[in-house]
Amino acid sequence: MHLILSPVRRDEPLVLSRADDVLTVNGQVLDFGPLPEGATLPREAIDCRWIAGDVERAADGTLTVPLILPHGPDAPEVTRFPEPITLTADGPVTLPPFDVAPEEDPA
Repeated sequence: MHLILSPVRRDEPLVLSRADDVLTVNGQVLDFGPLPEGATLPREAIDCRWIAGDVERAADGTLTVPLILPHGPDAPEVTRFPEPITLTADGPVTLPPFDVAPEEDPA
């Protein structure tokens, strides 16, 4: 599964996990298992505000899922300009940092 990330300034972080062709997005389960090879599922057919575009399954069976990547006001460059993520295992998905932790004020 390939995740294409589109960064957007939002206050709510994104939590993802994967189990084969099932992607759980902030608790919402999206099962892309029925999508056949070579097919496209239009964005409009997916009831999830985190999906950023059409979901496609390549001829080799690989899913490409475009997602909105929310970030805080002080997000690092790796979050504001993210690389695509290729998932090869099931479980929680590690995303770029939501925000940079504020530095402690040395008192």
